[in-house]
Amino acid sequence: MTVKQLADLDVAGRRVFVRADLNVPIKVTDTGREITDDGRIRAALPTIKYLVDAGAKVIVAAHLGRPKGVPSDDFSLAPVAARLSELLGQPVVLAADVTGASAKAVVDALSDGDVAMLENVRFDPRETSKDPAERAELAAEYAALADAYVSDGFGVVHRQQASVTDVAELLPAAAGYLVLKEATVFDRVLNDPARPYAVILGGSKVSDKLGVITNLLPTVDKLLIGGGMCFTFLAAQGHQVGDSLLEADQIDTVRAIIADAADRGVELLLPTDIVIADDFSATANTRVVTADEGVPGGWKGLDIGPETIDTYVAALADCQTVVWNGPMGVFELEPFAAGTRAICQAVADLAAMTVIGGGDSAAAYRTFGLDEADVTHISTGGGASLEFLEGKTLPGIAVLRKD
Repeated sequence: MTVKQLADLDVAGRRVFVRADLNVPIKVTDTGREITDDGRIRAALPTIKYLVDAGAKVIVAAHLGRPKGVPSDDFSLAPVAARLSELLGQPVVLAADVTGASAKAVVDALSDGDVAMLENVRFDPRETSKDPAERAELAAEYAALADAYVSDGFGVVHRQQASVTDVAELLPAAAGYLVLKEATVFDRVLNDPARPYAVILGGSKVSDKLGVITNLLPTVDKLLIGGGMCFTFLAAQGHQVGDSLLEADQIDTVRAIIADAADRGVELLLPTDIVIADDFSATANTRVVTADEGVPGGWKGLDIGPETIDTYVAALADCQTVVWNGPMGVFELEPFAAGTRAICQAVADLAAMTVIGGGDSAAAYRTFGLDEADVTHISTGGGASLEFLEGKTLPGIAVLRKD
């Protein structure tokens, strides 16, 4: 994949519009709104620092949450701008609007090496509009603020949005360091993985991962299944799953996947034992059952069991490429965290190319306090990484391709 890079842009003394993904988790406390994980802000630093050092006038654009096109203090980027300022060691002025009078004034006041931030781009309903004319109108307003465009928000490159795709067509555009790294990593695991190559899939719904499974089955050596989605697989094999998550309408599709994996010689690993509970809570009654025993009525599976953990960890031991997307259980509740914790540790321990596909998987890895340096890459975009693994063309990447 060949995309335009920062070095392809002349940025000295120019206004550079940087679309970042700064959609960080925030909690409300007695002292105000506090960021609980600044990982995405830190991920944006290399590109922003490069532009600052190169003497650009940096205009950062990002979203926070889903304000649905209506300005709200609850979704203001003020805490994000403050944290970015701390990390950069220089002021980051936050405009009071997206492309209005405040944004224009803030941008006009920039000197070389200064950084400003526009208010939440999703305060303007045109940002996420399905109407191309509305997006184009907003994109033109973005373009009027800047001389060049840098795409560095991997978490949004799978979206057709004004600040992601439309403005990139109006200005000289390039990928920032984060987007370039993400695209390079996923391109490699899709097209040139070192073998044996394993993919670990979890999460709640198998329907969310069908595209990934279909695209990866021809290339993987091992496919490990956990999370709520495993119960549709177990049901497809004739096992009882009680009150566990089940997509009954996907059972025939899953049976076809199981047969396809067998035909291709892919080692498909499913749980042989399960941690079950009589309630979805940290204080529920729990026990371990085998898949052959099945999950009784009134009980639900909430994690893979100890035998399955041992099997999965052993299966990964000789792998040279591992991609993991989706937790093995309800890791947020301690009684059901063991499976996900074990996969985190196993991935961290491997001397291999290891990629964690964003979203809940990345959150779990950080929750368990493991060193991010022990894995090759932790994606900043759950949805974008999934679509990459599905083999889709991401619109925010496509607009950056070199001719």
